[in-house]
Amino acid sequence: MDGDLATWPGLPYVLLFLEWEARYPLEGTQHAKAWGTKQSLIRKMARARQGEAIKTKLTDLVEIVVHRAYRCKDREYVRVARAVDSADLRGRLDRAADSDSPWARCHAHYVLWLLDRPDLPNTRRVWQIWVASEALPRDDRL
Repeated sequence: MDGDLATWPGLPYVLLFLEWEARYPLEGTQHAKAWGTKQSLIRKMARARQGEAIKTKLTDLVEIVVHRAYRCKDREYVRVARAVDSADLRGRLDRAADSDSPWARCHAHYVLWLLDRPDLPNTRRVWQIWVASEALPRDDRL
């Protein structure tokens, strides 16, 4: 599937699975216990060439995930965000960063921060450093 994603027969099923897991996390936990599958599919979506319709769907997925409480392997969506980075995605993330939801604000700020730093890895350690820096006054942040 590392080739043309638009012609891969499994694409609709992968997108449906990821959307289902993003929109219905409780059901996802009950029925899809293989977090490695989720991680692998997200990584494949981020690596493959994407047409505009696929980019739009992946942008939608990033937005859905940013607006909910963190779920296992959600950090992988940063790869997708980097792959589909656009004014549309950044606008959606900006709106999420200004929302009433603390989850959305936190996730959106983190994804935007990483989009502005493409060479920085999205590791647990980077997340911890970012979270710690968010508690600092603005002038002392990374």
